[in-house]
Amino acid sequence: MTERFTGSFTQQEPIPEAGVEAALRVLRHGRLHRYNTVPGEIAEAALLEEEFAAFTGARYCLAVASGGYALGCALRALGIGPGDRVLTNAFTLAPVPGAVAAVGAAPVFVETTEALTIDFDDLAAKAAGAKALLLSHMRGHICDMDRLMAVCDAAGLPVVEDCAHTMGAAWRGVPSGRHGRMGCYSTQTYKHMNSGEGGLIVSDDPDLMARAILLSGSYMLYGRHRAAPPPEAFERVKYLTPNVSGRMDNLRAAILRPQLADLPRQCARWNALYRVLEAGLADTPGLRLIARPEAEAYVASSFQFLLPGWPAGKVRALLSRAAARGIELKWFGAAEPAGFTSRHDSWRYAPAQSLPRTDRILAGLIDMRLPLTFSEADASCIARILHAEVGAVFQSDTETADNPVAD
Repeated sequence: MTERFTGSFTQQEPIPEAGVEAALRVLRHGRLHRYNTVPGEIAEAALLEEEFAAFTGARYCLAVASGGYALGCALRALGIGPGDRVLTNAFTLAPVPGAVAAVGAAPVFVETTEALTIDFDDLAAKAAGAKALLLSHMRGHICDMDRLMAVCDAAGLPVVEDCAHTMGAAWRGVPSGRHGRMGCYSTQTYKHMNSGEGGLIVSDDPDLMARAILLSGSYMLYGRHRAAPPPEAFERVKYLTPNVSGRMDNLRAAILRPQLADLPRQCARWNALYRVLEAGLADTPGLRLIARPEAEAYVASSFQFLLPGWPAGKVRALLSRAAARGIELKWFGAAEPAGFTSRHDSWRYAPAQSLPRTDRILAGLIDMRLPLTFSEADASCIARILHAEVGAVFQSDTETADNPVAD
């Protein structure tokens, strides 16, 4: 009998009981707004900021409404505006170039390597005249951050890190988000902590964080932030910084605080699933795994592999066969966006750009979620199915004449 997987790729674990209880306390007193407190009370949002700053080793932290808002807020805090060129990875998700376009700047895409990270040669070639690099640690793959910072420092290019997929990860022991001027995180349901929507920004720069806090809608209540710069940093900018409200509320912060305390254990669970899949797919004909550098302490909440040189017809056949056996795969080489998955030529608010290396990689790039509702036995089952189906399609006579990039 043909094996079939019956789990859900979109079902997350329940909110932990400690988070449920904390949320109920907030609901019962009704003070959801982060600045709505009684004398002597510390807002849940302020406590989350203190705890996340300590977790990352940052001096300052701001909790906001979404990961996308965090990216836009960081760019605004840097003074990025209309007409500025902002570099970012060609392999990323739409909210990253979207944040650049939303402040009126022009996204400039940098090529992608087979390791699914930014191409340093292309980055150096495009750095002249750019105002910032919005670096996406896409799908949890961290580039050589020492080399990246050397390239950017030489070009005078400030770095904002998009850590939506690397909360809890590190490069040579330095937490993701701590190399650049600001680090931005997401707590959307499919990220490493779940509040439905939400985001966090960290920085050691008092002027940038003062602007970010004012931008987020603190009005003149910035003194209630505890993981914040000193008052003089706000005095320098409080009359010059517009309000672009995007605060996190106390309900979401209450849900997140217990999850933050448990995050190291959760990261270890994701990596255990990843290693089972990696072992099960090793030596699969036609499939290439993504090499992980020794210096990268990753958090593998998703799994990627490459199908080098596969024409679009064969890729589509694999997606169909995997789906018939219960495996939900995403393909970054498809001509049309699907769900959360799209590629650079779909983002038509950015100028069209020639990215042949990225196009070649995306043509064979397959992505799969790894929710913690899966067990290691589930991961083994998925690996067996994919090993069989990839091998079957690779060796089949499926139509190969169509273009693997243009589809």
